[in-house]
Amino acid sequence: MTATLPFVSDCFERFNKLCFDGALPPIPISLGRSKSTLGQIRYRKVPRAFRQPALTDFRMIISTRFDLPEEELEDVIIHEMIHYYIGWKNLRDTSTHGKVFREMMEGINSRFGRHITVSHHLTAAQREELIDRREKTHLVAAVDFADGRTGIKVLPLTGPSAKRYVRTVRRSPDVSGIRLYITRSTYFNRFPVSGAFRVHFLSPAERSIALEGSEELKNQP
Repeated sequence: MTATLPFVSDCFERFNKLCFDGALPPIPISLGRSKSTLGQIRYRKVPRAFRQPALTDFRMIISTRFDLPEEELEDVIIHEMIHYYIGWKNLRDTSTHGKVFREMMEGINSRFGRHITVSHHLTAAQREELIDRREKTHLVAAVDFADGRTGIKVLPLTGPSAKRYVRTVRRSPDVSGIRLYITRSTYFNRFPVSGAFRVHFLSPAERSIALEGSEELKNQP
């Protein structure tokens, strides 16, 4: 299911009573479209003389980017409520998901049969959902290596970074060849666009299928 405000609010009230003895004050809840986090607790730090800052103005944000099983979405909400509890109580922890967080998480999992985890791992299907499906023009470098590996790099369409990338990669003794292609395949939307000297390794067959219908540039840098 996808998070809704009534569902998240109901979960907060229900699990506040069940897992936190009703100790948590009501908190503003909103929905977001984050690709990187399923949930988040935000707050404001207030400096205090000779003491660690006080945390205030807490709010919870749950992403609607993902279609999760109901129990998994509940676990995401409880995960964020643990963060809220630690912050609201101003408890010192060893890290973001340190000793205090882990003890609370393991206690709730044990007592209430939950499956809360330290991090929210996305499945391959959920990661696939995040890919932009809009057609756009890509400049793709197909890189062949002397040891038989093959890969691609999505380069900026404008500016000197693409030329610099090609010329630098060609000088590498590990590279046996590099070719540039213009394509509008949505397959390449999943890769970051940059001039950094990196390659995303693909099998020759996968790369060939991805580049099918692409235009190879005749005047290579």
